[in-house]
Amino acid sequence: MKNVLVLGAGMISRPLVRYLLEKTEHSVTMASRTVSKVERIIEAHPRSMAKAVDVTQSGALEPLISETDLVVSLLPYTYHVMVAELCIKYNKHLVTTSYISDAMRALDKKFKANGLISLNEIGLDPGIDHMSAMKIIDEVKKEGGKITSFCSYCGALPAPEANTNPFGYKFSWSPRGVLLASRNPARYLKDRREIDIPGKELFENYTIKNIAGVGSFEQYPNRNSLPYIDTYGISGTKTMYRATLRNIGWCETMRKFAELGLLDDTERNDLDGLNYIQLITKLIKGGKGKELKKELAKYLNIDVYSAIMKRIEWLGLLSNEKLPSGQKSVLDVITARMLEKLSYGENERDMIVLHHEFIAEYPAKKEKRLLTSTLVDFGIPGGDSAVARTVSLPAAIGIKLILNGKIKATGVHVPVIPEIYKPVLRELEALGIKFVETSEIIR
Repeated sequence: MKNVLVLGAGMISRPLVRYLLEKTEHSVTMASRTVSKVERIIEAHPRSMAKAVDVTQSGALEPLISETDLVVSLLPYTYHVMVAELCIKYNKHLVTTSYISDAMRALDKKFKANGLISLNEIGLDPGIDHMSAMKIIDEVKKEGGKITSFCSYCGALPAPEANTNPFGYKFSWSPRGVLLASRNPARYLKDRREIDIPGKELFENYTIKNIAGVGSFEQYPNRNSLPYIDTYGISGTKTMYRATLRNIGWCETMRKFAELGLLDDTERNDLDGLNYIQLITKLIKGGKGKELKKELAKYLNIDVYSAIMKRIEWLGLLSNEKLPSGQKSVLDVITARMLEKLSYGENERDMIVLHHEFIAEYPAKKEKRLLTSTLVDFGIPGGDSAVARTVSLPAAIGIKLILNGKIKATGVHVPVIPEIYKPVLRELEALGIKFVETSEIIR
């Protein structure tokens, strides 16, 4: 029996911990600043232990990491490299569900020299998207084909019956993370041309995407797609595009939120004691607050009766209600407000949609095909969300494979090699997380 140290007890951690306790013989030490959250997850399981830790305190992690066999960092991504360096120091494997940073990638040689693996991007997006894409790509190559276009779309949304607010969205992972991601720049390849989208223009660059059998969504580019050309081994592709899905109306609303300054995380000391009317009056610079609705609509260059204004009003941003106390930035205020208004109710389900589209050319057959691979997964009413399951179960399976000696690779990895993606996808399918694939000849 080996020990797994899980750092963090956020919204996606429970399925990972329960999988390790219920489907393996390994023990789990779970550490978080809030021990009560840990205790609710481990439920006093005999092979579990709860620890209090403040990762901002120097030296706090070393005793925990030195005594385990593998570390799972579910902390904010800014802490991953610090954890990774301690894993190298104490000769421990590392698993994260986050994107690989340049600083993490730079540790590749050190992990290899110690015979260790740092397995990253093994969640949903990134994670399942990589593995399901590589399955198709490797199959195409095996048949003598090549990928000339790859587009991938992923969204975490309310299930249709839980889509009960004008934003068409509810939070199933870090609310602040969702809003911060709204400011990311994007880069992708379209018809051999590199496209760069500044963060402030992200929500101006959306289109409507219909996914057969699921519905129509807004889609907008997700971060930098270009590195995945090499990661996926498809250097000849003309198009490489990864995107986020949201329900209709999200992009224009978030664009106006950014324009108004609601996504600004600059610390300020003039928020305490204000109400929402006073905050909005400050943000529109020169507003008198007497006819705030009209002033705001004019500032944003939209109609008073527009859907965006109705969402702002529904959120309570034109009310006399006091701002939540202790917030250090406007972003913090809006995060708290949106979490209050856009949270899942008891027994409500969320929904994951992950959809790939490939164009594959087969020179020997003189044939071109459109291949699709689609995952739709729903949360369990009263149980784990679809986001929690699809982010944490791939990581949990990867942990089991590492500790059982089934993954031999060392260094810093994403799950794009058959040694990793084949057994993970196989077990996910057994757990009900399954893709539907189609293939049709095109001209």
